Amino acid sequence: EATVMKMADGGFRPAYNVQLATDTATQVIVGVDVSTSGSDQGQMAPMVDQLVTRYDTAPRQMLVDGGFTKKEDIERLAQADRTCVVFAPVPLPRVEGIDQFLPKPGDSEVIAAWRRRMATDAAKVIYKQRAATAECVNALVRNRGLYQFPVRGQRKVRAIALLFALAHNFMRTVALRTLA
Repeated sequence: EATVMKMADGGFRPAYNVQLATDTATQVIVGVDVSTSGSDQGQMAPMVDQLVTRYDTAPRQMLVDGGFTKKEDIERLAQADRTCVVFAPVPLPRVEGIDQFLPKPGDSEVIAAWRRRMATDAAKVIYKQRAATAECVNALVRNRGLYQFPVRGQRKVRAIALLFALAHNFMRTVALRTLA
């Protein structure tokens, strides 16, 4: 079931794309998903759906890297039943000299608002939390030995990802209790 994907070393190998949603305040993993897509685009809305199913409410904000930026997801998360504000970098324009934060012709009001929001100093401060949260959690998971999956099949890979999330959350609980 794995898909051949481009790796960080430039090679191509069968792989899975593991998504972890984390709380920025505690670094607790709140959502886990596994896909066979080589891209993160289109993965944000399904993760929010998972969080809604699990916690019966949508997160007020999603902080994601540029690979997740998909206009359709941003619009879907802004709907009245979700009202989830997305903080994601605006892609650089293909033509030099164009302000990436100015609404483009054809942008919906939601996309125009996202572009304007990401130009603000407040959004830049919020976005800086991503590296301290997502990258830290990903590094911790790798440091605990999750480099490759010793199983075959997306269902088994998801089970291992969930076990790593459970172990991570247990260790975070211990760390957070000592801080309290």
